[in-house]
Amino acid sequence: MNQLLLRAYHRLPYQARCTAAGIFGAYLNRWRYDAKTERLVEGALEREQWTEARWSAWREERLAVLLHRAATAVPYYREAWRSRRLSGDRRSWEVLENWPILEKEELRRNPERFVADDCDRSRMFVEHTSGTTGTPIVLWRSRETVRQWYALHEARCRSWYGLTRQDRWAIVGGRQVVSPDRRKPPFWVWNPALKQLYLSAFHVAPARSQYYLDAMRQYRIEYILGYSASIATLAGEALRSGRKLTLKVVITNAEPLTARQRSVIEEAFECPVRETYGLAEIVAAASECQCGNLHEWPETGISEIRPDGELIATGLMNADMPLIRYRTGDRRTPPLPGGACGCHRRLPLFGNVEGRLDDVLYLRDGRQIGRMDPVFKAELPIREAQIIQETLDRLRVRFVPAENFTDGSSDEIVRCIRNSLGPIQIVLEPMEAIPREANGKFRAVICRLPRDHQQSALQAAGGSR
Repeated sequence: MNQLLLRAYHRLPYQARCTAAGIFGAYLNRWRYDAKTERLVEGALEREQWTEARWSAWREERLAVLLHRAATAVPYYREAWRSRRLSGDRRSWEVLENWPILEKEELRRNPERFVADDCDRSRMFVEHTSGTTGTPIVLWRSRETVRQWYALHEARCRSWYGLTRQDRWAIVGGRQVVSPDRRKPPFWVWNPALKQLYLSAFHVAPARSQYYLDAMRQYRIEYILGYSASIATLAGEALRSGRKLTLKVVITNAEPLTARQRSVIEEAFECPVRETYGLAEIVAAASECQCGNLHEWPETGISEIRPDGELIATGLMNADMPLIRYRTGDRRTPPLPGGACGCHRRLPLFGNVEGRLDDVLYLRDGRQIGRMDPVFKAELPIREAQIIQETLDRLRVRFVPAENFTDGSSDEIVRCIRNSLGPIQIVLEPMEAIPREANGKFRAVICRLPRDHQQSALQAAGGSR
């Protein structure tokens, strides 16, 4: 939505905004679902019992077709391989490892050059990623790709969790459904076409959480999907106020889910929490089964995990805008070896999602620390917290204090962090709410070290990135 239309939408009264949201929801429904959807869902569920050998053969076949199309019909890749040939490089494009890493910035600068020659972009669905810099990436998909993607969501989310498209649900996301400078509710919009209450992530804060909870009761919400930190904030207020909600399930996405967040959400909403992982670029995806394991969606792409956990992925679903060996910016751990999952699905295990590559603390002794949630113990009287690394020796800790926060609580935060990281300078910064990124997401750890300082820390440990 361009800025003029967005400003006009924000000036509408609430019911008119809901009507506008419903019109947009009907448009999305036409793109996402049709008479073939149920058959696509059944196919996805059937593939959950495929053997590793069958998946390998299926993906190799898809990859071969995709690499050929990219090298011959996609301007960016075709010209890159032509330049290689002119420089004397005779490596074959038929081998995935021969392709260079694709950087986000290259895709951001020239998105149209990644669309195949025989595609008409005006007849494709256009998607804008919610980049943390505020500069999105533009992506195009055919109607067939969109419907295959949403059929996977129906199979591996709604079906797994006992849900249907008829359930009333809420989502906490980064769309500007209300003006960012709004200070009074509603901080949401009801989309009747999708049976969806869209809750603005930009306005979620402990002091406003009760408004959100009241809206979920008013609209009889049955499950919620969205950013982990925002949902945990709402859950914390539900517990503090003694006004729990009973939902079917809570589905988290877009941010890593910490053990503490899971515990608070489960208690507040009296239901299981299921973590999911996915990218707007459709190069990798996973969802959590009832046994607590993340299972990969093999149809989406082929993943490479580097020694530092960096995820490089090649998409298999969108051959009209192929992304090959794409640097996602995310980190994940390989799955631990073991037997079949207790859920009896044969989908590959995905490992743990560790968050963005930037969300790592670098210490002088060479250590790299990712998740810091074990530091913030459940008994600490804080509602949410964020750690920012400013130098190798200094951290800034932003936090929202609870009512029973004292000077002793400050000392305890410092002590807990130093117990994990050693003698490091810590600046405490209490706030009314932790600011969200340009896309509405919450980053629990932010590294602001220059690249050379990161390299210095790595070299101290004898490693390199």
